[in-house]
Amino acid sequence: MSYPTQQDDGPLSCGVVITRDINAERHFLLLRAYQYWDFPKGMAEKGETPLEAALREVEEETGLTELLFHWGHYYYETPPYGRVRKVAHYYVAEAPEGEVYLPINEELGRPEHEEFCWVALNEAKSLVSPRVNLVLDWAEHVIEHG
Repeated sequence: MSYPTQQDDGPLSCGVVITRDINAERHFLLLRAYQYWDFPKGMAEKGETPLEAALREVEEETGLTELLFHWGHYYYETPPYGRVRKVAHYYVAEAPEGEVYLPINEELGRPEHEEFCWVALNEAKSLVSPRVNLVLDWAEHVIEHG
């Protein structure tokens, strides 16, 4: 089955809200590109399911490959945003181990992001945009209530 790489409203971006318990507190992995903090995500390629695209993007942007989808493969879909009216699908998963690094993107000749951080919920909410805060609220609800 072929899945679309573009929604009616715009291109489809797929990513994962990644969590990890650090010092007995849930943390979220954020990546920074320019002044914007977000979760690992990127454009779906032709023939990929949204989940396949999300997993590929996580590996390409962070090096993480072992994600646990304790809460299933439910996703949050953003309203269209930006000039191209992009829509993003976000899943939520745990990465209990694995070192995060920022691999070189061959097309760019550098990593796609300037830095990453693991942050607790309140700090994450203070760093991300209102659009990404909605994703974070959804992910926290999924984690707390299944």
